[in-house]
Amino acid sequence: MNRDVRFFRVVFSWMPGVGFVLLSLLSISPALVLAEFEARDTVKKGTVELGVIGGYWKENSLDGTAPSSDQRAVYVLPQIGMVLTDEFDAGWVTGNLELLAEPLGAHYSKPFSASAFGGSLVLKYNLLSFGRWMPFWDVGAGMVWTDLAPRIPEQSQQFNFVLETGPGLHFFVTERFALTTSVRYHHISNAHTGNRNVGLNAWLFSGGFSFFIP
Repeated sequence: MNRDVRFFRVVFSWMPGVGFVLLSLLSISPALVLAEFEARDTVKKGTVELGVIGGYWKENSLDGTAPSSDQRAVYVLPQIGMVLTDEFDAGWVTGNLELLAEPLGAHYSKPFSASAFGGSLVLKYNLLSFGRWMPFWDVGAGMVWTDLAPRIPEQSQQFNFVLETGPGLHFFVTERFALTTSVRYHHISNAHTGNRNVGLNAWLFSGGFSFFIP
């Protein structure tokens, strides 16, 4: 069994279990789903977030550099974080800061089969004035190894750096459990440590869930 097949089996083997958990939580009680509470009641200084998101990565050319090929990937991003601050009182943008560690595993299906592994530190600003909805904006930086290089014209090094940023949204199904969706601008490059360094730029569309622990 080759590496790519093993990767997909690992990633997708837990999907039925995730779906079962989500359906179970949503069907526990209509009263639970309709209960009145706000994200700010949970997401306070010292709160720990444990989550996982899965994403679809698609190249773009927003920096004016056209990619050499059609590039697509599936990403899996576990998350563990902690809220670092009390609320900043700023009207409708009242919120707090959270720091997350985010490991990364990915499988590229285009322009050919390849893998990526790494991780980032992500700083997230949580907006707390919208009841059970908690919009956020995050920005992250990290490192990644990928065997896309040196097989693509853009990159000559397998060790690269990641920069990413974008908006997202949590919806609190219960006081501690939230569904998550986000979109990020995602950039991979080797910071000129190799003789080829045209960045890989993409949109990363993702969805998942988080548990918040006081």
